[in-house]
Formats: sequence, C-alpha cells, structure tokens
Amino acid sequence: MSLSARLRLPVALAAIASVVIAALLAGMATEGYSQLRHPLGWLGARQLGVPGTLFGLFAFVLPGLGGAWLALELRGRLPAAAGWAARIGTQLALLAALGFAAQGVLPLDLEAVDEGASRLHATAWLLWALAFPLGALLLAGGLWRMGGWRRFAALTALAGMLVVAGGFLGSGWIGAAGAQRVAFAAWLGWGVLAALAPLNRGAA
Repeated sequence: MSLSARLRLPVALAAIASVVIAALLAGMATEGYSQLRHPLGWLGARQLGVPGTLFGLFAFVLPGLGGAWLALELRGRLPAAAGWAARIGTQLALLAALGFAAQGVLPLDLEAVDEGASRLHATAWLLWALAFPLGALLLAGGLWRMGGWRRFAALTALAGMLVVAGGFLGSGWIGAAGAQRVAFAAWLGWGVLAALAPLNRGAA
C-alpha cells in the first residue's frame, strides 16, 4: 500500500477532529457564544485576536487543506472511463476545499458584518457552498456507471444535497447555526467517503 493510500483516512478523520475540537474549545472559551445560535465563523473573528486566529487555523485552514489533498488524490484514482464530468467534479471539490480554508484566512469582522473583511469571509463561504454541490453532482454523474463506484456516487450526490440544504435552505427549519453545521458535517463526512473510495472494493 502506498503512502498516500495509508494517509487518506487519517487525513479525513483528522479534519473532522480538528473542526470539532476547535469549535468545542473555542466555544467554551468565548463568553456569550452559543453553538445553537451562532455561526462557527464568529469564533475566528478578528476581534478575538490570537485565539480567533488559532480557531481559524484549526477549524478552517487545516481541514480545508486536508480536503484539497483528498480531492487531488481522488482525481488520481478515478477510473479512466469516468470521463470529463468526474474529473471536473474533483477539480470543483478541490476549489471548494480551498474556499473552506480561506474562511480561516479571511476572518469575520464583528463590527462590520456586512462589509469589508466580513464580505471576503462570506465570499469564501459561498465559493465552498456552491463549488462542492456542483462538483458532487458531476462526480456522481460521471461515476454512476463505473464498476465499484456506484455507492460512492450516490453518497456523493447526497452529500452535495445536504450542503445545499444546510447552506441555503435549512435555516428556516433548524436555524442558521444548525443548518451551517449540517452542511459542514456533510462536507467533512464526504472527505471520509473520498478517502475510502471506491466503497465496493470487490467490484472496483
């Protein structure tokens, strides 16, 4: 087994752990913060100084870079017959991961949530929230007929739909903070799927 094959799952699981632990620790340390009411980006706001910078690093930058590596690594494992759709899908997944990482590099400004630095943060979030579902759709379509890849294709499509639901549709049902976390969880979970793909090894 190659080094990259051995690293795939640990990288995906480390990304999940990094986000969860950073959110829990920063949330407990930030007075007045509620995981049920406030977006994760608030914990990395520039007003919080070094703790906010560290949160951005562990909650966004490192998981985003891990996701980018997983997308690149997946592209190299696609079956030759998958065609252009699946390959463009992995490129969009890469772009989405870089957008996720950029949220930590471009922190919110709590004194100007609708302008300046906050707009850059929102743009990075939007890049992630649009690029990943589109990439997931192309990946699922390109891999649906590939032997051993159908289960991965179906779950990839589901992850993309959950990101759309959490990112754009779910705030009226479970609140904006909860919906955002559903979207993030779907994307992070997809990283585990990408690390394990193809899921049906016997037919790969």
